Amino acid sequence: MLNPRLETEIARPPACIPVSPAKVVPDIIDDAREGLLFPPRSLPPKYFYDEKGSQLFTKICETDEYYPTRTEDGLLARNAGNIIAISRPAQIIELGSGNSGKTRRLFNACEQIDHTCSYAPFDVCAPMLEDTAGQLQTEYEWLKVTPLLGDYHAGLDHLPGFNERRLFVFLGSTIGNFKPAEARAFIREITDAMAPGDYLLLGIDRVKDVQVLNDAYNDSGGMTAAFNLNLLNVLNRELDADFDLSHFNHHASYQSRHSRVEMKLVCDTLHEIQLKKIDEVIELYPGDEILTELSHKFTYGQAEELLSDCGLDIVSHYEPENRYFSVILARF
Repeated sequence: MLNPRLETEIARPPACIPVSPAKVVPDIIDDAREGLLFPPRSLPPKYFYDEKGSQLFTKICETDEYYPTRTEDGLLARNAGNIIAISRPAQIIELGSGNSGKTRRLFNACEQIDHTCSYAPFDVCAPMLEDTAGQLQTEYEWLKVTPLLGDYHAGLDHLPGFNERRLFVFLGSTIGNFKPAEARAFIREITDAMAPGDYLLLGIDRVKDVQVLNDAYNDSGGMTAAFNLNLLNVLNRELDADFDLSHFNHHASYQSRHSRVEMKLVCDTLHEIQLKKIDEVIELYPGDEILTELSHKFTYGQAEELLSDCGLDIVSHYEPENRYFSVILARF
């Protein structure tokens, strides 16, 4: 029988390894000064995800209209064995890992073919990383988890080195939140961190029927609207502001010209807002907008071009019959 002290040490989740930023990332004060004071007004979508926003996004993923999460998870459930059999990684490193929910499909596939590897989840929230790491090491006794604490928007130059084959994972169609030039720049950052023979597993949302896209961002239960409006609560808290949520409406629509869904908060009355933390005042009029998210959609040809332009060769492409979503395995 193990002594209690040793049992405690074994049960303790692994500590996060800080990853130093390679470039300066604006904080909410910088982004408010840059994006809110003058039209066209905008904020990056990373501020959606406070505690309440994260809970609301979980509910969005459960709505009938929001297909991306369940479609991607279904693709991984069906194809994880093939992905692992091809890539045979010594390490899986996931950018923006969250709670590693879908990544468990890959670990299950490893078990099925008796393949072992380590896992390096990379995210900004230390408590979530440590909790998830502890859960994973309980669920998969063979899995060594090394949580990496940092913001992938700040660059990947300082990721810990690794001398064996790695599978980089970037799921959730998050690449669509980048503008096209930014998406290419980010994929190139990933390839700069890769060695020849490494793989990238990428989730990409596809161009499809406009009504399907519009419904996905305007669910009948109002979860996406609440998620969008909660951004104003974040601003009120972080900037000591006084946005009145009752003066704003959620608006999201697919813009075919740019192949993207644009999500906005639209003011419906004259509204003066104090941003006390930065000593600024803004005045909004009926119809004034704050752009809160861009979500680009890709044809398969565009996805292939994005990866090939960055020096990656597509090895396998997984899509459902309706072609709503793609999970792509590419080799560097």
